[in-house]
Amino acid sequence: MIYVEIDIAKDKHDCYIVTSDGVFISDNLRITNTLEGFNTLHSIISSNCQVASDVRIGLEATGHYGINLENFLRTKGYQLTIFNPLAVASFRKS
Repeated sequence: MIYVEIDIAKDKHDCYIVTSDGVFISDNLRITNTLEGFNTLHSIISSNCQVASDVRIGLEATGHYGINLENFLRTKGYQLTIFNPLAVASFRKS
């Protein structure tokens, strides 16, 4: 199983990728908010896990900045979990 966490922003997205065994695949991957950046992320994920159902992706709901990435990842068959930004901020503070 591979876990991907994505911090969504206007022009770029920061990604953290780790296996269920705690092995870091990437702890500082920055992709652009473009098709090229999305393909880079997909390439890294697919080279480490052949089955999309073995990948869990979490990202923060940030309005329209992440819609293209969400749609791209869903078309590739990945399961996404969208987190409420207020809940994330509250968790960080606690």
